[in-house]
Amino acid sequence: MNGSSEPKLIFPGLAGFYASVADLWYPMIRVAIGAILFMHGYFKLANLGIARVAANFGTNYGLPMPTFLAYTAVFLETVGAICIVIGLFTRFFAAAIAIELLIAMFAAHWVKGFSVGAGGYEYVLFLGIVMFAIALRGGGPYSVDRLIGREL
Repeated sequence: MNGSSEPKLIFPGLAGFYASVADLWYPMIRVAIGAILFMHGYFKLANLGIARVAANFGTNYGLPMPTFLAYTAVFLETVGAICIVIGLFTRFFAAAIAIELLIAMFAAHWVKGFSVGAGGYEYVLFLGIVMFAIALRGGGPYSVDRLIGREL
């Protein structure tokens, strides 16, 4: 080994391009996951409504305080998801959503096994891990957190 931990580029001419876009990977992930979660929350709000979400949480999953949890889930998956997209209070909302997804994984998906096709926990686990990683990283470049110079 030559002491370098980075592999050499097959096409060295791409080095400049890669350097110019190096900061874009993280905001792309943050925006994509935030948009996906927003659609989950919007669906709950627009198509089901809080009462049906709460009934589902209480009746099907036996969760305590189902109305409070329904409002919390919809808030996190709409307002929180938008904050993830723009990078505002990123650590707080990402951590809160990761916790929500952990609860969903065990309350609703665990008994169905791993496969997302069977309603299992595969997808919820993935979303939760990404949210946990975002909570650890924060807003990163191109975030409102960075713009205002403050972060949790």
